[in-house]
Amino acid sequence: MDWRSEYSPCGGREVRLIRLRSFSSQFLVSLLSSKPFFPSGSSSQFCTSPLKMIKGFGQPWRTVRTRFATSLTISCVLLQILFLGNLSYLYGTQFQESSRVHNLNLLYVDYDGGVVGQSVIDAYGLLAADSFPTIQQSRPESFPTLADVRTAVCKGDYWGAVYAFPNGSESLSSAIANGENAPVTLGIVWNGARYAAFMQSAVYSNILTLIQATRSTYYANNASAMSNMLSDQSALQAFLDPIQATEINIKPTNQGSRVLYNSVSMIMPIIMQFFCMMALNGVSSEFNLFTSLGWHANGFIRLLVSIIYTLVSSLCTTGYIWAFKETWDMNSNQFVLTWIVYWLYMHINFLIFDILTTFVPMQYMAFCVLTWMILNVSSALSPFELNPGFYRWGYTLPSHEAYQLLGQIWSNGCNNQLHIALPILFSWWVVGIVVVVYATYYRCNTALALQAKSGAPEIHSLPDEESKTPPGSSDGMLVRDRRGTVESIRLERVVYGPSYPSISQTLRAQ
Repeated sequence: MDWRSEYSPCGGREVRLIRLRSFSSQFLVSLLSSKPFFPSGSSSQFCTSPLKMIKGFGQPWRTVRTRFATSLTISCVLLQILFLGNLSYLYGTQFQESSRVHNLNLLYVDYDGGVVGQSVIDAYGLLAADSFPTIQQSRPESFPTLADVRTAVCKGDYWGAVYAFPNGSESLSSAIANGENAPVTLGIVWNGARYAAFMQSAVYSNILTLIQATRSTYYANNASAMSNMLSDQSALQAFLDPIQATEINIKPTNQGSRVLYNSVSMIMPIIMQFFCMMALNGVSSEFNLFTSLGWHANGFIRLLVSIIYTLVSSLCTTGYIWAFKETWDMNSNQFVLTWIVYWLYMHINFLIFDILTTFVPMQYMAFCVLTWMILNVSSALSPFELNPGFYRWGYTLPSHEAYQLLGQIWSNGCNNQLHIALPILFSWWVVGIVVVVYATYYRCNTALALQAKSGAPEIHSLPDEESKTPPGSSDGMLVRDRRGTVESIRLERVVYGPSYPSISQTLRAQ
């Protein structure tokens, strides 16, 4: 293909026909190297540099191009390492998860003592594997009533339970002999509100698999003895489908939004607090609060803002959970308790970001914010029983403990974790408040230093090389001004960064 043009001006000269392929390839090479550009068949005076074709390029670009490329490359590589590390950590929580399902314990109590109860044990013998929950059989004396079995699951000692009804084998044999429908011989208990999205796939579905396998083992154990009793159609139907089970779901949680409760609903509160902190810093910068008010007043203002904003944010978060709860049975007490837990969780994150934005340099803020979010959401995604052992340190993170409290509230008090969750959350909260007090004091002192530096006529602390500059030299004045500007920018970032302009400031600028 030819690039056809009668004349092409460049650097005040004109050239004729040039082939596009040769032109483009030579142009790119010259652009990257900033060497003079001479297309094939053209005069060596075609133009001195392709950068002159683009307005704004020239000597300044040649001065900084190497440092610019190096700095940009380092930043991009660091960002890739950041995302690689965080996503590897996040995906690691689910790595080979199915091979750790055996860490989930199911309770089995045989109140029958007959062929049906034995068939459950035989079925588990066929299914036992790393990808199947572990059945722990207990004597009926340890759980005298069915209410005791339900309580054991509710307390969180077991992820679910299976039990054989008393005299279940005799009732089934009688039904087959008399041509009656098969009676209920097994029962299951589980809590649908405990890690709702995970519970149905890893626990409930495996319990149903166990019930189905029990039918097969029942045939193997009792088919020959019962075959001569199939006198009519009803008896045959009872024999073909002998194992009937009843289900107790402590807290049915079937709404579609349940998959978001331990993921998006735990990470959005963190993002809310970071954005609020940016807004607060921007407004504080606009009104110069850190220099016009003392650190006591600034601390009180920031504390008041943090409490009010997190109260409103937690109310909204609880509100959208309730708005999409569908048929989920929740009452007003659970609404208020959910609101309180979200408020504490959000206020902890507000304090964390107040501390980070004070002491962490701006260029590292993205690393801290993203890492903090990934660490927290990873601790609440799935039970630690399914994670590699390393992830157990997530017990110390506020997201995990907040979700444990929410699960307890939503399941009417089951899986009580108050003795663990509340001390951890209040430890974060108390330590955060103490450190934020010092952070506010540090911001105010730094702001006063910035104000004093901005009002100083000149900078006297210079390195030896710069101090040798003649007093009347303009280079020395530029060096001093530049050093003063850089230091002022650094101090301003410490005091007010990161932030964005307030709406009123933006409107005035327009």
